[in-house]
Amino acid sequence: MNYLNLGCGVRFHPEWENVDFRSTGPGVRAHDLRKGVPYPDAAFEVVYHSHLLEHFPKESALIFLRECYRVLKPEGVIRVVVPDLEAIVRLYLEAQGRASRGERGWAENYDWMLLEMYDQTVREHSGGSCNEFYRQEPVPNWEFVHGRVGAEADAALAYVRANSQRAHSEGASWGSKLRFIDSHPWTVIQNRIVRLLLGRGDYEALQVGRFRREGEVHRWMYDAYSLARLLRSVGFCEPMRRAPNESLILNWADFHLDAGADGKTHKPDSLFMEASKP
Repeated sequence: MNYLNLGCGVRFHPEWENVDFRSTGPGVRAHDLRKGVPYPDAAFEVVYHSHLLEHFPKESALIFLRECYRVLKPEGVIRVVVPDLEAIVRLYLEAQGRASRGERGWAENYDWMLLEMYDQTVREHSGGSCNEFYRQEPVPNWEFVHGRVGAEADAALAYVRANSQRAHSEGASWGSKLRFIDSHPWTVIQNRIVRLLLGRGDYEALQVGRFRREGEVHRWMYDAYSLARLLRSVGFCEPMRRAPNESLILNWADFHLDAGADGKTHKPDSLFMEASKP
């Protein structure tokens, strides 16, 4: 099946060609997608990527989509999934209004929507302020957050809680540090030298810069209008918003890439859009 899943992460299908920046499972090809899509012209009937495009700077996103266009066959379909900026902004404004009127529970919902809109753009360490939100026991508006983020919320909560438990164990913390030093001695030596040369402030700025170029932060955001306009500018035609289980792709729902076998959407806060190559 000549279907291509770019930036697949841990959600991929064995019948597809799957690519990510690092190999995340059996048959997943490791490739830096900032350097292009590593396939010949007109090689695929379908190109799909989910929550990838927003991690490219605006100018680089155009170049990346041109690569997607190049590897698609004529009449092929591109399916793009990104955070839905319009829906985030509308719900943020609703939360702001209801919190301002003192409606019960909406102050916490407002806090979450502000994070959802802004945190992954400005964060300077992995997880950002969202991880701090998940560390609350219990998360005061868990039902609201889970409704927004879906299964991603379950995974994030489990990850944060597990890391918090490890951090409380001083022995385990020192053990992990010693294991890292033992397995990465040259990296540790390099960091020590650079820290001595730069001083504390400049070294910390370097670490922030390194993190922000590793790919976790959002470099741009899209609504249905701007994404459709971008796809048209590349040459795609008839961009159309879709539901998670709706697609021009044959047997789309059976692949469970945007929704599980139970029909639940993996990332409910998403915008799903398809277009075709003339």
